[in-house]
Amino acid sequence: MKSPLVTALCLAVALGTTGCKIVPKTAENSAAPAADASGDAARITTLLAESYEAKLLPLIAVQAQTARTLRGQIAAGLDTAGAAYGARGAGNGSPWNFALKDQGKVIKAELGTRARILDLDTDGDGAADLTLQLGPVIKGNALRDVAPKIYDFTAFRDQMEFGKLGRALNDRAAAGLSVPTEDPTGKTVAFTGVFSLRTASDKWLVTPIALTVLP
Repeated sequence: MKSPLVTALCLAVALGTTGCKIVPKTAENSAAPAADASGDAARITTLLAESYEAKLLPLIAVQAQTARTLRGQIAAGLDTAGAAYGARGAGNGSPWNFALKDQGKVIKAELGTRARILDLDTDGDGAADLTLQLGPVIKGNALRDVAPKIYDFTAFRDQMEFGKLGRALNDRAAAGLSVPTEDPTGKTVAFTGVFSLRTASDKWLVTPIALTVLP
């Protein structure tokens, strides 16, 4: 029902107009982000808030295998191991992405740069066999591509927006890590993370979502 004020205004202008149109006021924050690149940040922020803890972390926890299990399966055939334990990103020739949960002795630590790393020995032979990248500079898109059902490329405007999602996921993971403040070389680290492989001989560069230096 129109208010008396609105009715009065309509009557007042009736002689000079053909009608009275009421335009609802749009809430300041109700407008959807722009469809072009200027809206990417808002869409990705919302997507991460809805999916990172509620969907991605539980998926990684369920899929995660030990380094020993994955090494054995990958040695027998990367594609077979990927189909059984991993996921492939969008596009032909995309790498396989695996979730990993294990622990290892720190052989080398580099914590004084923006690309902080820990080299770990997970099989006890005294040599590092994988690298944890602690950020804030993180290479790759394993966090995005390990979960194609959550982050479907076809739901994004283009490759540029999809790339922004990958970087945002890496930033979110790095921000949530408890990075050691002192040199952890020689100590054992427990971790959960993801990594990508194009070939079975590729270096394991792991993006962790959880990290604990054990006593």
